[in-house]
Amino acid sequence: MNLSPEWEDDDRMNFMFSAFKENRDVNTTDWDSKMDFWTAAIIRSCRQRGSVSINLQDLNKTFQRKEKTPLGLSTVIQTMARCGKIQRESEFAASVDCGWVSWSVGMLLVKPLKWTFSTLLGSNRVPLEESFVIFELIKEKAAELLKVYQNSEFSSCSVVSYQELCTLSSDICADESTLCMALLQLQKDKQVIVSLHEGEKIVKFCQPGQERVSPVSDIDIGIYQLQRSEKLLGERVEKLSQEADRCKEEARSLLREGKKSQALRCLRGRKRVEKRADSLFAQLETIRGILDRIAQSQTDKKVMQAYQAGVAALRLSLKDVTVEHAESLVDQIQELCDTQDEVNQTISSGVTAADEDMDELEKELTALLEEPDVSPAVLPAVPTNRLGPTGEKILSSLPAAPRGPLNISTEVLEEDLNRLTLSEPGSPQRKVTSPEKRLEAAQ
Repeated sequence: MNLSPEWEDDDRMNFMFSAFKENRDVNTTDWDSKMDFWTAAIIRSCRQRGSVSINLQDLNKTFQRKEKTPLGLSTVIQTMARCGKIQRESEFAASVDCGWVSWSVGMLLVKPLKWTFSTLLGSNRVPLEESFVIFELIKEKAAELLKVYQNSEFSSCSVVSYQELCTLSSDICADESTLCMALLQLQKDKQVIVSLHEGEKIVKFCQPGQERVSPVSDIDIGIYQLQRSEKLLGERVEKLSQEADRCKEEARSLLREGKKSQALRCLRGRKRVEKRADSLFAQLETIRGILDRIAQSQTDKKVMQAYQAGVAALRLSLKDVTVEHAESLVDQIQELCDTQDEVNQTISSGVTAADEDMDELEKELTALLEEPDVSPAVLPAVPTNRLGPTGEKILSSLPAAPRGPLNISTEVLEEDLNRLTLSEPGSPQRKVTSPEKRLEAAQ
């Protein structure tokens, strides 16, 4: 068991192993710290062992340290009971309203009566062998048991035998008492029902989609018996097959030894075994067919229930809907569509001015058609040569236009300008001078 680090502190443990003061009000801090320590230690110890119940005798053995036993465990149990963290097994079993005595009388009834009698007599002493259930742990164990069933091969079977459940829960329940406590919690939560059938304990689990388990019915018992028969027949067919193989091997061995007559007897025995195996296998197939039909009928029942729910919902949704109402709505929609089409046609036809006289416009158009065609005036052609002979002669006497960059000084330009003259036919030549020369001459 993994203990707290305080377990190695002698001074701290001497205080924890001491008895509780009769009056908590003397030192509430020490009293509460010691109570919290032992409460947590007890729950941790039970969780590690996979148990859900405690008794004073086991606790004294579990928490023995250096040949010393805690003196306050009885007070711890009484305080946990008053706080609602634990409960006597008899009271817990009695809180389940489904006949717990019929299947757990041998385990839970004898010992709890001792505690009940001592309580009625006014004794506050906790009996060493009195068992208490820890609510926190039993709820965890019940949830684990339900999860193991749902993930097992038995999940398709609503009813399971108690022995099969013991085998299935061997990894999570330390003993049969723990399993019984978990089943009582599940039965209290309406998740299972434990009952007796022909002296055998059977457990019915709540199926997916159900909030609580339904009572065990004749159909459940019938299906359970068919499943048991299927299992038994399967086991017998397997044994007969193994026996047939054994006879075959024995006949082969005898034949090798030269014992032909004995080998023939073995083969005859093998034929008889195979015949019985075939007969049992046919019965097994019949039972499997019945189980398949039952499963299919249950599926069909769920489908019919779904159909009924769908019809009820559809009827409720169409409660205020009638054919006359639908036809009236369709007629109103058609009228509105026709009105909209007329409005669109009116808008697209355009607007005509009121002061326009269509007759006068038609007469004016007729008059335009009757007027003769007027040809456009013939204008003289535009001459292509505006300079004439004299202009062309003058233009040809001019020097060619320069094509490169004009890097010419002002003096050169003035000299060229002085040499230029314009001459007309029959008129004396006139020398052209630059503006600067004319200005000097005027001065």
